[in-house]
Amino acid sequence: MELRQLRYFVTLAEELHFGRAAAREHIVQSALSQQLQRLERELEVRLLERSTHHVGLTAAGAAFLVEARQILAHVDRAAQVARSTAGTSPSLRVGIIDASYDSMPQILHEVQARYPDLVIHQVEAGVPEQYQQLLDGRMDVGIGRAALAPPGVASHLFRKDPLGVLVPDGHRFTSLDGVPVATLAQEPLLLAEDVQAPEFNQFVVEMCRSAGFTPAVYEGTVESIRAAAALVAAGRCLYCVPSSCISALPGTIWRPLIEPVSHYPWSILWRATDTSDHVRAIITCARAMSHRLGWLAVPDRTAG
Repeated sequence: MELRQLRYFVTLAEELHFGRAAAREHIVQSALSQQLQRLERELEVRLLERSTHHVGLTAAGAAFLVEARQILAHVDRAAQVARSTAGTSPSLRVGIIDASYDSMPQILHEVQARYPDLVIHQVEAGVPEQYQQLLDGRMDVGIGRAALAPPGVASHLFRKDPLGVLVPDGHRFTSLDGVPVATLAQEPLLLAEDVQAPEFNQFVVEMCRSAGFTPAVYEGTVESIRAAAALVAAGRCLYCVPSSCISALPGTIWRPLIEPVSHYPWSILWRATDTSDHVRAIITCARAMSHRLGWLAVPDRTAG
């Protein structure tokens, strides 16, 4: 059994498509298929269900995937330790949800000031994907709402972010200091793609239901805050979004939501077994910045 076979298998398990998996691994599709067949012969078990239009994992394949990911993660970690021991600059892979949010960039700026030799790789990924990459060892630190965090992922709440709504210039809500949540019942609301942000969609829907209605969901989907803002600016829908990403979104105006006032919880996420100094540094910086900027202080605000 070779490490490349494990890597090919994991990639195919993630893509469930030979063409896309081969492209990711920069090999031809036939070579990928041959290597996976050799792996199955070596194990004497079938890992994949193949048909003309479908690739799926067998029960044995699903079980093997968990172990294969852990093996590859340990190999990557061993390489990092070797490079670190040899004097190579330490590095961290840090998850961000969308480049428009400002919390993690502020934290990383402070971490970089403390550890100028630390190489930080920012990886844009939804929270479910961050969970998987943390568990696999492909990511060191993430950020997001921790409500759906699986066992093995630890979290630290550092920001309660006022939730508001993006509206187009000239919308009737622009004259309000705060928008009562119940008034959103009359508007089409854009939600994030559920596969990328189920925890955020759940938060918004629960907020609406607490105000007595189920939101009318705009049928289109987008993959970024800027794309959402473009739909809002065109007058197609409104979009609920925390205050931490309201800058530089042309054609839109952000208004805080009231009745009830809502705050979106941001947490630092990391592998529970990871006690490395640089991961702890990010947690420490997030805690210190939260205290300094009052990110966990929720004002006693009433509608008036």
